[in-house]
Amino acid sequence: MGNQQDWKKALKADPTDWLLEEDDPGVRYLGLWDIVDADEKEVQAARRKAHREGPIATILDNMDPEGYWIKPGNVYANKCRGTVWSIISLAELGASIKEDKRIGAACAYLIDQALLKSGQFSPSGKATNMGLCLQGNMLLSLSDLGYKDNRLDTAYEWTARMVTGEGVSRKVNPDGLAPGEGVPGPFRYFKYMGPRFVCRTNKGLPCGWAGAKVMMAFSRLPVERRTGLIKRAIETGIDFFLSGDPSKAEFPGHRTSVPDKRWWQFRFPSFWGADILQIAEALTGLGYGSDPRLANTLKLIWSKQDENGRWPLEYVDQNHKMWVKYGKKDSPNKWVTLRAMRVLKRAGEEKLKV
Repeated sequence: MGNQQDWKKALKADPTDWLLEEDDPGVRYLGLWDIVDADEKEVQAARRKAHREGPIATILDNMDPEGYWIKPGNVYANKCRGTVWSIISLAELGASIKEDKRIGAACAYLIDQALLKSGQFSPSGKATNMGLCLQGNMLLSLSDLGYKDNRLDTAYEWTARMVTGEGVSRKVNPDGLAPGEGVPGPFRYFKYMGPRFVCRTNKGLPCGWAGAKVMMAFSRLPVERRTGLIKRAIETGIDFFLSGDPSKAEFPGHRTSVPDKRWWQFRFPSFWGADILQIAEALTGLGYGSDPRLANTLKLIWSKQDENGRWPLEYVDQNHKMWVKYGKKDSPNKWVTLRAMRVLKRAGEEKLKV
């Protein structure tokens, strides 16, 4: 079967010790958990410290006790610091509802304010044409934070319908529910997002950014909870990203003949955008790490490692607006290195099972 650390042999150098440095508790905690597979006692101690020092603590200290950031109401407002963006940040930083009750309050506030009866997340609290990137981000973040709510099952089903196009109604009430679902109006014509991640903000073309977020969210859903509809949506997403070479962004939806250069610029945090590394995160999370169609993507990830075994931060969304700065652009970055190491580790372990 091989050694569980065989995947490290292809690295130019092993950056694990760098990730586990004591002066960076957030990265250390996730490194112990995801890369080293340390014992539970050590991981718990590191997790507690990460919630009391560093980025997680900073973001939580800026939260209103009611569960929102900046201002109540529209959870999408104030990009990078508002409620949606703070929750996304906490999830990417490895925050856990088990460690701080404020995280549970934030998740509950988001659900109460933004999740419609239909299962759609909407900043306005009414059915909207907003793309699937928000939907994927919210399902992914709530899952990673450890928040549980039966209403999220409906949200996953709504997401799957949007991806496959099955049973999508064009006439809905403000809750996003259709006439046939036995609900009162008034109803209005509503132009939903189309199947295969079609988005109005991408000129009616499929949106790879949204696709990456949705596939990440699906990867967090345990196999036993995936309905037939969700399985078909996953298959649709796999076909979308693997119909061509992901390392070249050869999937549909580009507005020009040349894909956006940001696909090749690894980022942290991900927020509304995505990169090829996130495609690999999603596909390896869904069990496709040993798929030969992903081989060039893994090679691309390896190629970005420097001689010290570290990956650079190549793109940052509005760094000046975030609660926390996560590193200097084009410099070795622990968060990006952690993302890359997770993917390579998962892919390497999947190959041992084949």
